[in-house]
Amino acid sequence: MKYEIKELPEVRVAYLRYKGPFGAAIGDFWKEVFTPWQKAFSLAGKVTYGVAQDDPSTTPASESRYDACVEVAAGYAVQPPAKEAVIPAGRYAVYSFKGTGDQVPAAWGEFFGQLHAEGKADAGACFERYPADYAMDPATGVFESELCIPVKA
Repeated sequence: MKYEIKELPEVRVAYLRYKGPFGAAIGDFWKEVFTPWQKAFSLAGKVTYGVAQDDPSTTPASESRYDACVEVAAGYAVQPPAKEAVIPAGRYAVYSFKGTGDQVPAAWGEFFGQLHAEGKADAGACFERYPADYAMDPATGVFESELCIPVKA
């Protein structure tokens, strides 16, 4: 897998949390819960992030947490049910993913495996970053995002 090493800035986000098994249910959460909330609070057309709070290989599926996030300005007042968080600045390996939702877990697995084998992976938040003009091809379900994993300096 080809990836780039990038210095990413700190990002303030508003998020809604999904709890349960990773996979197709996360896509449903984005579509049925997060996107309607995002539109209702005039936060559409902004960079979004998906942050896995737990390692699905060591956390029971029913307890796995995933945050669907959207960038917000410093002065934006985050209102319930959303919560506020910060995605930390740092050095990340960034892989440009293009595929369908059901291909995401395998891409993460391969990317993690490669970085661990290279001795580059570091502790910290791993996330998916979706562009402000995110679009999914309705016919194929294909979309583009970036998979970001912290790496050692």
